[in-house]
Amino acid sequence: MDFTFQPKTIYSGNAFVRFRVKAREVAADPEIIHSGFYYIGRNHGNIEKLVKLFKNGYASDSIDKTRVELIRSIERENNKLPEVIFCESSFDFAAVKELVQFLKRSPEFSRIPFIIDSTNLCEIEMGMYKKNMLADDIIQIEQAEHNALKSKVSFLNKVKSRADEINLSLTEGEGQIISSNIHGLLKRIFDIVVSLTALLFLSPLFLLIAIAIRFESRGSVFYVSKRAGRGYKIFDFYKFRTMFGGSDARVDELAHLNQYADSKTKQAYFFKVNNDPRVTKVGEFLRKTSLDELPQLLNVLVGDMSLVGNRPLPLYEAATLTTDNFAQRFLAPAGITGLWQIKRRGGEEMSVEERISLDIDYAKKCNFMYDLWIMANTPSALIQKSSA
Repeated sequence: MDFTFQPKTIYSGNAFVRFRVKAREVAADPEIIHSGFYYIGRNHGNIEKLVKLFKNGYASDSIDKTRVELIRSIERENNKLPEVIFCESSFDFAAVKELVQFLKRSPEFSRIPFIIDSTNLCEIEMGMYKKNMLADDIIQIEQAEHNALKSKVSFLNKVKSRADEINLSLTEGEGQIISSNIHGLLKRIFDIVVSLTALLFLSPLFLLIAIAIRFESRGSVFYVSKRAGRGYKIFDFYKFRTMFGGSDARVDELAHLNQYADSKTKQAYFFKVNNDPRVTKVGEFLRKTSLDELPQLLNVLVGDMSLVGNRPLPLYEAATLTTDNFAQRFLAPAGITGLWQIKRRGGEEMSVEERISLDIDYAKKCNFMYDLWIMANTPSALIQKSSA
C-alpha cells in the first residue's frame, strides 16, 4: 500500500482512503520497511496534523479494514508497514482489544507502536485501556506538540524493536539473568511485604515532607514522570518534588553543565548537574538523605519496580541505550536501590561507562541473596556529600 498523503486532504468517509502524490517504485527488499503512519478514525484535524508531521500515511475508518490492509501490505506490498498506528477512542472497546490481540500475534505487526487518541476519552475508559494494556501510549493528538509527538513515536519504535529481544532473553534465561522461578517469586513476595509495611509505618513522615514541600514552593508534592524499566516497560515514576515548577523545561538550558556530557560531542546518555539551580532548599535536604525516593515504594507495591534493581531511566535517556550492549541493563528490573548506588553513590567522578557497566553487572548476577546483600549495604550510602 502507498502511504503518501497530499496536504490538506478532504476525508471522504469511505471504508479506507489512500492518497497519492505520484506513483513511486519501491525496491524489492525482503526486510520490512517502516514508513509513515496509519490512522484509524474520522478526525479530519488529526489526519491533517499527522500528514504535516509524517509527510505520508494512510487512513481507515474501519478496524476490520485495518486488519485486511495490514495483511495485504505484507503479502503484496513489498513488506511496507507504517511506523506507528493511531486509533481513535470512539471505537468499541472490544473491537480495539481484538485488533490489539491481532497485532500482538504477528511478529511484524507487534513491533508497530499502537497509540490511542484520548480525545473524548473518559476516566473510566482510560482506566480500562491502561488496565488491559491495549496501547503503548494514550495521547491527545490535537494538543500534542509536533516535536514531542515525533519524539514519542521515535522512542516507542526503539522500545518495540528491542522489547521482543529483551523478553525472549528473559524467558529463555540467557546470561543467567534470573537464576530460577523461585528467585523471581521470593523477590516479588519480599517487595510486596517490605513496601506495604514501609508505607504504613512511614505515612506520618510522608505527611511532614508534603507540608515542607508545599510551604517552600507552589506545585504538586509529588514529581511524576514516565520512566523505562525492565524490558523497556514504560510506567509512571513517583518521587517527592525537589525542584521548582517547570524544571523539566530547562534541561536544554543547562545541557552545558551536564557532568555526563561528552566534552567533544556534547552527547550524553544521562543528565546530571552538580549544584543544580532548579533544586529547592527542602529538595536539597531530601536528596542528601534520599527521602525523595520514598514514594517509589508505591511503584514497588504495584510491580513497576523492585526494591533492588537498575535505575529506571527517563525516556530521553532510555532512547539512547537501545544498542545490543547497552540494552542488557534492561534485563534487570528497575529498582529503588542498586549496585551503582552502593558502589559509588553521589561520586562525581563516575563515568557513563562505569554506570552502565554496573547496571549490566547487576543484570547478569542478580538473585535474591544478592539483592539482600545490596540492601544491607544501602544504609551507609544514603547520606550523600553531593546534592546533585
